[in-house]
Amino acid sequence: MSIHTLPALTPLAEGGNHDSLNPYLTGGSALFILLLLLYVTTRFNRDR
Repeated sequence: MSIHTLPALTPLAEGGNHDSLNPYLTGGSALFILLLLLYVTTRFNRDR
């Protein structure tokens, strides 16, 4: 089956009509979440 026989899948192959995610927002959110996980991990991993 080629993509020409399935016109319903053409928008999916071209990326659709939606706006893509902002890469700065995505990277900033990932950095924040990783730093938060690092902070929580170091708080619970103290040697007594």
